[in-house]
Amino acid sequence: MKLAVYGKGGIGKSTTSCNISIALAKRGKRVLQIGCDPKHDSTFTLTGFLIPTIIDTLQTKDYHYEDVWPEDVIYKGYGGVDCVEAGGPPAGAGCGGYVVGETVKLLKELNAFFEYDIILFDVLGDVVCGGFAAPLNYADYCIIITDNGFDALFAANRISASVREKARTHPLRLAGLVGNRTSKRDLIDKYVEACPMPVLEVLPLIEDIRVSRVKGKTLFEMAENDSSLNYVCEYYLNIADQILASPEGVVPNEVPDRELFSLLSDFYLTADECKNSSDDDLFVLV
Repeated sequence: MKLAVYGKGGIGKSTTSCNISIALAKRGKRVLQIGCDPKHDSTFTLTGFLIPTIIDTLQTKDYHYEDVWPEDVIYKGYGGVDCVEAGGPPAGAGCGGYVVGETVKLLKELNAFFEYDIILFDVLGDVVCGGFAAPLNYADYCIIITDNGFDALFAANRISASVREKARTHPLRLAGLVGNRTSKRDLIDKYVEACPMPVLEVLPLIEDIRVSRVKGKTLFEMAENDSSLNYVCEYYLNIADQILASPEGVVPNEVPDRELFSLLSDFYLTADECKNSSDDDLFVLV
């Protein structure tokens, strides 16, 4: 099974991806996580350092694939999760899709691409141009990471459009949304009502999730020394269990941009009006 994880930049995709990868490994699956971001930091919390990228390695070998060995590009991370960083083209030049394609090509040359139960692509930001939508060409499911905010849901809607487009020619489905570090889910529910799709999980506003990224450790590793974090790990295990159940998924019909803008902004305005009305009522009562 191949998964492609997308979402707005800075929403917590890599942190979420790493914890989902470990949760899948905890369920007995052999997992490979492929970082598809020029920052090459997707697997940082799994390995504890920035591993060399596929592109860097190929450059040192003058792109002679026969000179590259699995240990040159595949690194063992926490929980037995194998890690690869695709890297990226030079800033302002090249195409991220080419890099993803070269990564898959090399892994196939090494007979590694089909040796895993799960391959998870952690994809750069909310960029869904032809290049960075490339992982969708290989994926069975897309998972979108969001929060309860306007910008993240607007990005989720654009990603949904990419899934719909790719599903025309590939056996791709949207597994669902994962809300990350959000104290509310009312806006998520409003969006899902307009663009029906599953919500796999909504993680509450847990500071340790953010701290784990800074520490370079996953929640599962942190929980080894702090059992109070075990409940956080259960969120990721729940996501893993739903994925392993091979859900039917959906081909979403995204909301047109102007309609979505109106839908989400009107929701904020209505909420503000209700709040002001409640304040006025309180003033009258006093």
